[in-house]
Amino acid sequence: MKIIGPKAYIHTDRLKQNLWNIRRHVGDRSIMCVVKANGYGHGAIEIAKAIQQEAGIILAVFAIEEAIELRENGMENELMVFSRMQAHSISKAVELNLTVNACDISDLEALTHYKSSQKSVPKFHIKFDTGMTRLGFDIKDQDDIFTFIQENDLSPEGIYSHFATADEGDLSYAESQLNDFNHILETAKKYHINFNYIHCSNSGSILNVPESYFNLIRVGMLMYGVPPSEEVSMDVPVEPVMSFCGPIVNVRRVKAGTQISYGGVYTTDKETNIAVVQTGFADGFPRPWYENGYVSYKGQHYKIAGRVCMDQLMVDFGETEPKEGEEVLFFGKKDGNEIPVETIANEIGTTTYVLLTAIHGRTKRIVIH
Repeated sequence: MKIIGPKAYIHTDRLKQNLWNIRRHVGDRSIMCVVKANGYGHGAIEIAKAIQQEAGIILAVFAIEEAIELRENGMENELMVFSRMQAHSISKAVELNLTVNACDISDLEALTHYKSSQKSVPKFHIKFDTGMTRLGFDIKDQDDIFTFIQENDLSPEGIYSHFATADEGDLSYAESQLNDFNHILETAKKYHINFNYIHCSNSGSILNVPESYFNLIRVGMLMYGVPPSEEVSMDVPVEPVMSFCGPIVNVRRVKAGTQISYGGVYTTDKETNIAVVQTGFADGFPRPWYENGYVSYKGQHYKIAGRVCMDQLMVDFGETEPKEGEEVLFFGKKDGNEIPVETIANEIGTTTYVLLTAIHGRTKRIVIH
């Protein structure tokens, strides 16, 4: 059956090229590709399948349910779970060969208890909070943490932290976080604790803080071809992996003075062609974009006419006569059409992260190899 509704085209050739460009920028390091939140809206399974055979690729998700889904779909890469470790899920982590996140003394206690009964523990990384004030051991407790690890013969595979402002112009806070993290690493050496992986970078610090690379980098938004913020210099060439489109299902000629959509906030100022596109905010289209927004069709921009509905939106095509079944581009880059998602984010006061992860509803993801 032909797919009528909105589509998110996933360009895996761009994805792979983005990764290679990032790899050239950071050198010979392992890369942790973050596919949480359904691959930032791109489809976690589709993204993971496209990159699983690339050299040195580790996958990362937030929730263990996301990790289970990847394993059930054949992903055999190293796979890390960022969420707070739960004692009841330790056996599942062992079963599926998952790497878990230890960020509280109770996590280490749970791992020790499991080890005493099962003689093994899942792979785990320890996380220190250096200024995000989210998950992570407190810096002041580092000696206690390393002492516990040493006395209970635990062997963390990795250690990491997370920047709060690495994608901003002022890097003073990020530099302070990095200094604290380096101090923690020096403390770990005193306890003769060695880590296979040390990581602190994210997309912003890949571009902004090269001193944070260590031997593993984490990459999310940059991999998907979108700048992590407008304040960073894009020294790595990337292209958008997603092209969000919708089909025209009706075209009609209307008179000047015709009100369009709910509330009548848009009124035509002349006779024009109004097209109905079968995509709405229930599919992930950013509703506030209607005020100054537009779509792209055959390389030209056409204004959104009135409020976006739950399932549909209208476009003022003027004298252009589009055909039913043709598609318009909402954001991304496809077939000569291009609208950067960051343009929309800046206009409506949100972030690219919000816009991409909002793609859901009846939107079908179509992989373009």
